[in-house]
Amino acid sequence: MKSILLIGQSNMAGRGFLTDVPTIYNENIEMLRNGRWQMMAEPIHFDREVAGVGPAASFASAWLNDYPEEKIGLIPCAEGGSSIAEWADDQLLTRHALSEAKFAMETSELIGILWHQGENDSLNGLHKVYAEKLAAVFAHFRSELGLPELPIIVGELPEFLGKSGFGLSATEYKEINHEIKKVVVETENCYLVSAEGLTANPDGIHIDAVSQRKFGIRYYEAFSKKIDILQPLENEEKQLQKIYARQQTKNEKIYRLSRSFALGELDFQAFMTKFGEISNE
Repeated sequence: MKSILLIGQSNMAGRGFLTDVPTIYNENIEMLRNGRWQMMAEPIHFDREVAGVGPAASFASAWLNDYPEEKIGLIPCAEGGSSIAEWADDQLLTRHALSEAKFAMETSELIGILWHQGENDSLNGLHKVYAEKLAAVFAHFRSELGLPELPIIVGELPEFLGKSGFGLSATEYKEINHEIKKVVVETENCYLVSAEGLTANPDGIHIDAVSQRKFGIRYYEAFSKKIDILQPLENEEKQLQKIYARQQTKNEKIYRLSRSFALGELDFQAFMTKFGEISNE
């Protein structure tokens, strides 16, 4: 199995509303939770009670379109509200992410890092030291994981920042994006993903679910083609429709049915009836 490490802050962890987009269930996408690989279900992260849709599910789905006979595992280690300083060598978030990644590498091949962070550093001139700190984060992860050429895909900060809600404080997001681009240019096997056109939740700081799905497609385009994605892709909607239209397997149907029963959405008799129908397909 291949695996991907997810690190950064809340827009990597995901705050898109779960009810705004079709769900993605695919038994070939797994997530690391409690030391075990299990079938992915969103929210992938549980850094906050309000965790929701991030870019990882559509990224993994796009990967499986190219590798339908394989499995991919997601290693969720992003932390909402974290600053670049909290991803320094000796910090808890870094130590935890490295521990999880190394554990995952016992049963999978780590093939990349998805990074999105910077909103928390988009004020008070913090951009002046951002590039140096970001480059150090990437170098440390590669060194500690023993993968000096591990691909790192980096998302830009969205253009809606600095305008409303909690996003008002992120007045220097353009400066942070400038520093991110510098690091990407100077780092081998590191690629940039445009946030152009992405839209926000009502809070003004978090990327909404519809845009997160598109963002994940862009992340995969950068990863698969080893290029910077500097504008929206022409086929984002088409790719997402293909993902949503995928025929569910028997295991996936049973998983969703069991979830509905556990949440009290149907009684035991209805559960058993539907379970029998699925089992006999």
